[in-house]
Amino acid sequence: MNPRLDQPLRLGTRRSKLAMSQSGHVADAVRAITGRPVELVEITTFGDVSREHLAQIGGTGVFVTALRDALLRGEVDFAVHSLKDLPTTQPEELVVAAMPLREDPRDALVARDGLTFEQLPDGARVGTGSPRRTAQLNHYARSLGKRIETVAIRGNVDTRIGFVRDGELDAVVLAAAGLNRIGRGDEATDLLSVDCVLPAPGQGALAVECLASDTELIASLGKLDDPHTRAAVTAERSLLAALEAGCSAPVGALADLLADGQVVNEMRLRGVVGTLDGSTLVQLSTTGPVPHSYDEAMALGRELADEMLAKGAAGLMGERSL
Repeated sequence: MNPRLDQPLRLGTRRSKLAMSQSGHVADAVRAITGRPVELVEITTFGDVSREHLAQIGGTGVFVTALRDALLRGEVDFAVHSLKDLPTTQPEELVVAAMPLREDPRDALVARDGLTFEQLPDGARVGTGSPRRTAQLNHYARSLGKRIETVAIRGNVDTRIGFVRDGELDAVVLAAAGLNRIGRGDEATDLLSVDCVLPAPGQGALAVECLASDTELIASLGKLDDPHTRAAVTAERSLLAALEAGCSAPVGALADLLADGQVVNEMRLRGVVGTLDGSTLVQLSTTGPVPHSYDEAMALGRELADEMLAKGAAGLMGERSL
């Protein structure tokens, strides 16, 4: 008998209820694949303890660094990240061994009195910690002929929804995937159409990361990989990288697989960048064959980014200008 089969695999995870739920699902799948026990190792990240707004402390990448450090120190064998939190540059010593099937990528509104976004009153106070959501929500409101006040918030799902329950805010916007993963999807009063609000690149997807040198674990974790999810989020993240934008930039992107009957034969990539007040958006899309390699997916993202930059996207991001 292989002595390693009795040795638990250590899965590094953030301590939040959402992270623990996501990691728990992955742990169950890894146990089934490997026949080995998996134990969760809770790690506190700087993003969890800082009360500063994400854009001020380096964007969502602050949730990733401590997990990666634990991997590199050998304290955990693999880690689970929300893919939208991963910086677009990948350390050579680490590899994303699996991107499991993606959850719903859309943004969800949780509003008082069961209101949808279109039913929000003029001047409604809407909470979000995301510049991407701020820009698109303001634009969406303008298109409906009204104004909203976006309020910067931080905190876990309970904290954010609490702002609505306590009457401090009329609504908050969160990732639908996060609500679904903790069994609270029914609290959403509206799922925002991607035709109105594009999600963050990689939203709804998970990244399972381990050491690049651990070929045996890479092979096992690879069985969790969903190739269509990987192709889509690779294209989205390529767009983000080619715009030279960080996780906290107001960039939205979504790659859809387009089917002709039962055969998936094309991928449509949509991207958006805008000013925070929603007055100006650059929103474009491109369609091509479903990428069958990393390079093809990267090329799709770069192609759309080039078109967006030609339309003035750089000047709208606040992080750099032409």
